[in-house]
Amino acid sequence: MSLSTHVLDTAAGRPAKDLSVRLSRRAAHGFVPVAEGRTDGDGRIREWTPLGREWDPAADPRPGTYRLVFDTGGYLGDEAFFPEVSVVFAIREAGEHYHVPLLLSPFAYSTYRGS
Repeated sequence: MSLSTHVLDTAAGRPAKDLSVRLSRRAAHGFVPVAEGRTDGDGRIREWTPLGREWDPAADPRPGTYRLVFDTGGYLGDEAFFPEVSVVFAIREAGEHYHVPLLLSPFAYSTYRGS
């Protein structure tokens, strides 16, 4: 099982390079950060940097509710109407690949479950 994301800057017509993303998993007391990453030159994060012992790259993501927080303000700067984009999604099936892309511009964003 794996999780990836891809950020496309739709205003510029290119991948969003070097955008910081944090991944959290819902626990009883709220969301707990489990991993983070930065988009590469193609706007993708294929591998995550674990934060503590909450994330096991061999076993995660396990079924549950997750949140990706994209630092869009750090990427877009002063033009960002949405300085942060939070996408909450559910993983139901173990063993599948989950891809959660973000289409981004200074005044809008969209997401979907990719493949």
